[in-house]
Amino acid sequence: MRGGMCHARSATREEKTMVNAAPRAYGVASVRAGDGDRPPRSGQRKENALKIYVGNMPYGASSEDLAALFGQYGHVAEANVIMDRETGRSKGFGFVDMPNQSEANEAVDALNSSQMQGRTLRVSEARPRNDRGPRRPGGGGGGGRDRGGWR
Repeated sequence: MRGGMCHARSATREEKTMVNAAPRAYGVASVRAGDGDRPPRSGQRKENALKIYVGNMPYGASSEDLAALFGQYGHVAEANVIMDRETGRSKGFGFVDMPNQSEANEAVDALNSSQMQGRTLRVSEARPRNDRGPRRPGGGGGGGRDRGGWR
């Protein structure tokens, strides 16, 4: 250190490649059926397929548990338990994709208000992301300059 300053070196091309190739945590634990059964990407979902919201789930429930629960009523294309990115724990809700509309409706009717590991599930057809209602601009945060204290 000269002059009391610390100089950091920049990453080499190989180091940057290794960082970019590292797997990323997206906050979703997922179980998906075989590639042939994979539902199309969002916006391209089959017309008769249904995405189901499952809320008030036990925090210990996994995507496999969710797939097994809904598998009693028909084919499950995908089951996701939403995970907290910081803690790695379940957020207590998830989604299930069922390609057959009638099987999906039967599962929703049968499992809504049912018990899973001592918790009452809330099961309904998932709403599209754009129908969640308005968001507040600005991100919240502090009040003005007057924060109290002695002047």
